[in-house]
Amino acid sequence: MKSAQQQLAEGILFTDEYQFTMAQMYFRMGLHDKPAQFDYFFRGYPDYGGHKAGYCINAGLEWLVDWMRAARFRREEIDCLRGQTGRGGRPLFNADFLAWLEKSGHFDALTMRAVPEGRVVHPNVPLAVVTGPLAIAQILETSLLNHLNIQTLIATKAARIHDICGGRLIIEFGTRRGHGKGVTAATRAALIGGAHFSSNVGISHVLGFPPKGTHAHSMVQAFLAMGLSELDAFRAFAETYPDDCVLLVDTIDTLESGIPNAIRVFEELRRRGHAPVGIRLDSGDLAHLAIQAARMLDAAGFPQTTIVLSNELDELSIWQILTQIGQEAARNGLEAQPIIDRLAYGVGTRLVTSAGAPSLNGVYKLVALRRDGRWIPAMKLSDSPSKIPNPGDKRVHRIYDRRGKATADLLAGKDESPADMREIVLRHMTEARLQRTLRRAEILEIEPLLAPVLAEGRTVYEFPPIEAIRAVRQADLERLDPGVKRLMNPHIYHVSLSEKMWQTKQKLIASMRANLPRASAAPA
Repeated sequence: MKSAQQQLAEGILFTDEYQFTMAQMYFRMGLHDKPAQFDYFFRGYPDYGGHKAGYCINAGLEWLVDWMRAARFRREEIDCLRGQTGRGGRPLFNADFLAWLEKSGHFDALTMRAVPEGRVVHPNVPLAVVTGPLAIAQILETSLLNHLNIQTLIATKAARIHDICGGRLIIEFGTRRGHGKGVTAATRAALIGGAHFSSNVGISHVLGFPPKGTHAHSMVQAFLAMGLSELDAFRAFAETYPDDCVLLVDTIDTLESGIPNAIRVFEELRRRGHAPVGIRLDSGDLAHLAIQAARMLDAAGFPQTTIVLSNELDELSIWQILTQIGQEAARNGLEAQPIIDRLAYGVGTRLVTSAGAPSLNGVYKLVALRRDGRWIPAMKLSDSPSKIPNPGDKRVHRIYDRRGKATADLLAGKDESPADMREIVLRHMTEARLQRTLRRAEILEIEPLLAPVLAEGRTVYEFPPIEAIRAVRQADLERLDPGVKRLMNPHIYHVSLSEKMWQTKQKLIASMRANLPRASAAPA
């Protein structure tokens, strides 16, 4: 059971202060119950420095909804806010506002449409659309961003690693070096994105995956400190786990001690009727050591044993390892593919921290407010055109070309039906001169992406298990052009506005700019 302090920290107070100060102002102005619509989207792909993503994998939705169902104001939360004072010493939050929060401070009035988890997603596409009372929808912002940004970020990294590994076994190892309890969400996202298993025991059991692991260097060190040997340590481990024996072979000397001792123990296991699983390499030139380990294991009659590579791996370092194996094997007259096929990967720190791109630039923006019985688009201007949101109630459509490949995501008004159009004009988000036209003959399929998730607080979506989410991810990636999936300099996927939405946005921008106050002339 969570402590009282944890409940306070992780419940509905898990938000930013300005959400409550705005909510009170809305309450004071009588705007708190006015229907509003917010869009959640991210502005750009993760950029890792030496390489960059060309797509993201959506994740985190189920855990967000779980939090929303549980989060509400209790007496304890109200007392926390009641105790806050402003600079003048007066209460920051008034009694009538707190009474309203105690009665209505929950998310039961919100409706949400969202892109399902596991889907390939792109910048500026609304991934979650929240509709409901302005003040409550505003209070949701921080937690929504926290839940969705981190899991989408980590699922994306995992998917890129999964792709470069060719689908071979990946075990997520990052719990020890991740960011506090955020590693629990990171593990879930890694499993969605492409890791097959995790060493994180608790969340693995919760999600229905057996946790995986080998042993640490400390096991061998302990035996050495007792006057025993690496071989004694390996034998003890193999005796304890005869059918699950993976030995870490680089504590002393990988080629001169670790692998020969592992082979000796494997031979003893085989004589007792057990099949050893493999070895793990955690330091040194992993590509060279993998080749030498494969040669030694093959010569000893263990061609099926797995070679697990670990140590600060990510998609770029794995790509470099695989490239080096191909080159070095060729120079030595060896076939590289059998070596590559037996590899598995322990990927830890750089996955669960998304090294190089430690955050996703997801935002939650007001896009419409209901007034006089109709939705009025809400806009903001910016000196950076890419930061001007797309206003109004929208639908998201994915367009597939005749090859069955995703060619564009289209944002259109709710009253538009792209499937009924003879041709579709795709307008760039910010550049007026950039557009293209797709004719019906060029289109195989138009798919709506947003699904109903909440209807006035009631869950109307059945969240699938992770295996099903993985299948969705894989299907989406197979329908993505190879150029978009490139490790470096990926092709830019088109996210476009319909002609009608483009025109609506430009009229709103022009109207806002026309109404800007003009600076008066400087005095002579």
